[in-house]
Amino acid sequence: MLKRLLFIIVFVLLFSFLIIESLIIVNSFSNDDMPVDYMIILGAGLYGDEPSPSLRYRLQQALEYANKYPQVPIVVSGGQGSNEWISEAEAMQRFLVKHGIKEERIIKEDCSTNTGENLLFAREVIKYTGKAERPKVMIVTSEYHMFRSKFLARRYGFIPYGICAPTPAYPRYLKPLYYIREYFAVIKSFLFD
Repeated sequence: MLKRLLFIIVFVLLFSFLIIESLIIVNSFSNDDMPVDYMIILGAGLYGDEPSPSLRYRLQQALEYANKYPQVPIVVSGGQGSNEWISEAEAMQRFLVKHGIKEERIIKEDCSTNTGENLLFAREVIKYTGKAERPKVMIVTSEYHMFRSKFLARRYGFIPYGICAPTPAYPRYLKPLYYIREYFAVIKSFLFD
């Protein structure tokens, strides 16, 4: 009986891993190109007050979209970590303004500490600035992170689209580890976010 139960548990875990990893991989190719109600750039850490390589790639992707669709407001989402001098949202705003985006176009959400909060708090600032009923949003995040971001965005009332930024991985063997770790993050978000 114990062997059978153990077999069932292993089978369920393996099956869920294959399904969720497939969804993570499929969504890692998101590159939507259409106007939406808001663009949301998710934070990814700072070195002092400078964007990390992951965040820099996200900002570069966001900048391309922002220049193509200048009417779309931009929500920059990310609080201040313990080793960060400013909030991620502040650093993102500075980067975008430095690269020609008007400051009044940018909406800062600078309290969040994880992906769930990024999207939940972004929803709250959007409610105060405009469209409150199921806004269409363009999420800009790293490729491995897109499935979970869209999943949570739907949960919080958005209609999500996505633009994936490349994942910096030095050395290269680290990149698969991001995808494996994301499986556990999806399970956590499904249960607790």
